[in-house]
Amino acid sequence: MNFDYHFGNDYFNYYGSEGVKSTVYNIMAPEQKQDRQPGFEYLMDPLPVFDNPNYKGSGKLKGKVAIITGGDSGLGRACAVAFAKEGANVVIPYYDEHQDAYFIKEYIENLGGKCILMAGDISDRKFCKKIVEETIKNFGKIDVLVNNAGVQYQADSLDCISDQQFDWTMKVNVYGMFYLTKECLPFLKEGSSIINVSSITAFYGDAQLIDYVTSKGAIVGFTRSLARNLALKNIRVNAIAPGFFWTPLQPACWDSKKIPSLGSNSAMGRGAMPFELAPTFVYLACEDSSYVTGQVMHVNGGEVMG
Repeated sequence: MNFDYHFGNDYFNYYGSEGVKSTVYNIMAPEQKQDRQPGFEYLMDPLPVFDNPNYKGSGKLKGKVAIITGGDSGLGRACAVAFAKEGANVVIPYYDEHQDAYFIKEYIENLGGKCILMAGDISDRKFCKKIVEETIKNFGKIDVLVNNAGVQYQADSLDCISDQQFDWTMKVNVYGMFYLTKECLPFLKEGSSIINVSSITAFYGDAQLIDYVTSKGAIVGFTRSLARNLALKNIRVNAIAPGFFWTPLQPACWDSKKIPSLGSNSAMGRGAMPFELAPTFVYLACEDSSYVTGQVMHVNGGEVMG
């Protein structure tokens, strides 16, 4: 696999509606668009880098069982690979991106891990119940839950967001997390970890992602409240708020002309590949973070600080 994640030498000055974004910015990807949600990773150009060959597992999750929603692609895929390298068995619920899912299942099995795929809609409580039932049936326990799956739509104004879109965004991004966490809870024991994926946009807002930002803000509130509720049971609940990462969410959401400028707001002057977030998932899942709960981990190249 090509591990060159410096994205070539194509630099440009980007000027948008908010003024100069960056004087020198390294383009991560050319213009491209996918006309459906969720997007397909295998269609992206360039393909996201989800595995760091220099990352060597040390058994931090040996024998653990993790459910990772949306683990077929994007940040979830990078998380699943890192967990497998650390010795975990993974269950990947995904929507209908079968080619991406079958690819990562084989990849994880080649690493020596076990991977179960489950296709369905996490906004359906019955499917969430089935995820937990199959996990217990196959592995007998649940140690880590990663609520990663989500949808994101670009809309120029509030009037452009239909009731149906708002409802769908909330159901996938918030209800799915709520349903699956509630189903998992009876099986989580002392030392278990819940990791929710929020977004940098929940901390600065985004004029074209109103419904998405609303859902990601809800995830922060859910994380903090549930962390306090479960703290004395020693079940940790944390969130990650990623900046721009090159995942199928991007071409499936944005107008194609915006793709080359994504990530230009970061202090590091670039976006990131999914493998760069994987160690944060590992940290929050393992004993290294035994005294960390109710926190939001910011991984954004310095776009939001403090």
